[in-house]
Amino acid sequence: MRVVGIIFSVVIGMVSVGFGGGGLKDLPASGKEYDAVTGREIYSNTCIRCHGIDGKGTMGLHLVPKPADLTSPGIQSRLDASLFKRIHDGKPNTAMGAWSTALSDDEIWDVLAYVRTFRQE
Repeated sequence: MRVVGIIFSVVIGMVSVGFGGGGLKDLPASGKEYDAVTGREIYSNTCIRCHGIDGKGTMGLHLVPKPADLTSPGIQSRLDASLFKRIHDGKPNTAMGAWSTALSDDEIWDVLAYVRTFRQE
């Protein structure tokens, strides 16, 4: 009976890790505060072409699928680590490429801090 309890505990632990978001946390590992002002400058030089000045997407740009509306609840409700990963690794089958070769991790976190300023009240 004791062996069954141990096996059950191990299985439950493995399942909970599997459904726990893959280890994603809401805060960057360093715990450093990131700078939305620096992020705005980087956003203006890299992201604005597709996501627009207001984060809602550039008018007249015909990408399929359309760039994400960064002001939407669907984006703003995601964990910071999830959005970091999307910027870092890109999104397959879209125009959203990986920025990991052009931006440092700290720069990506700064951009993310700026993207959080698009949050609608």
